[in-house]
Amino acid sequence: MKEYKYKINGNIYKVAVGDIDDNIAQVEVNGVPYKVELERSKAAAVKSVAPRPAAAPRTASGEKVISKPAAAGPGAAVKAPLPGVVLSIPVKVGDTVKAADTVVVLEAMKMENAIHAGTDGRVASIAVNAGDSVLEGAVLITIE
Repeated sequence: MKEYKYKINGNIYKVAVGDIDDNIAQVEVNGVPYKVELERSKAAAVKSVAPRPAAAPRTASGEKVISKPAAAGPGAAVKAPLPGVVLSIPVKVGDTVKAADTVVVLEAMKMENAIHAGTDGRVASIAVNAGDSVLEGAVLITIE
């Protein structure tokens, strides 16, 4: 039995709730037993289930598609500061960028992170595509 203490209009009541069979609960209030009929609900509450996230993409051999850190070529490499998924790349090869310009939007821990160029220059190459999973330190873009 679960026991509760209630204070109603300054009076203290000790209530113990016992078994519940077919909407009839065995209740004891200050030592006096009662049979309490519970109201039946008309319809069971429908639980909404959130859709499960899709599985990470895999290669033909079954390995996960993850861009690994690559050796940096000539120019300044913009690297992923944390692991995540590339949402968008608002620049293209040949674009001129300033240090504060956003060159990649990376989703990590359910947050969108704007990755900035870090240096002025021209986009020499883009090493990832939208939807790619990247590890921390992976080269995203090279700027000359």
